[in-house]
Amino acid sequence: MMRVKVFKIRLPEEFLYIDQKALDDFLGNHDIIKTETAFIQDENYWTVVLYFEELKNILSSVKEAKTVKYSADNETLNSDETKILDALKLWRSEKAREQNLPIYFIASNKELLSVAKYKPAKKAELLDIKGFGKHKIENYGEEILEILESI
Repeated sequence: MMRVKVFKIRLPEEFLYIDQKALDDFLGNHDIIKTETAFIQDENYWTVVLYFEELKNILSSVKEAKTVKYSADNETLNSDETKILDALKLWRSEKAREQNLPIYFIASNKELLSVAKYKPAKKAELLDIKGFGKHKIENYGEEILEILESI
């Protein structure tokens, strides 16, 4: 069953981090089908509409252990990984500007750091990284893999 969740991302510093964190947490725990965004000029905030699949009866059914997705945790990067991360951040900024979206819609810093450490070679391997679902891989997978190959 498809569900809808709406987030409000307020731009003033005191709200931005909290609002982004709530959105990031939700994105990390749901399989997002589609997103829509709009900037509300008068009140200076982004509205984010997420369409996602309802995960059925997670608690009531005994299921096989969910595979743990890879997520880099403040690990130090070697020089290649730093180059990859810098290239990914540059790509993300250009993509965000192109699509008129805030950068965290494309990918969070932690997701890019995880890509730099994990170095996926195929789209399927992107699925192993926390934060990468079907939607994100369809939209950005090719470009991310090209960046990794080029460095």
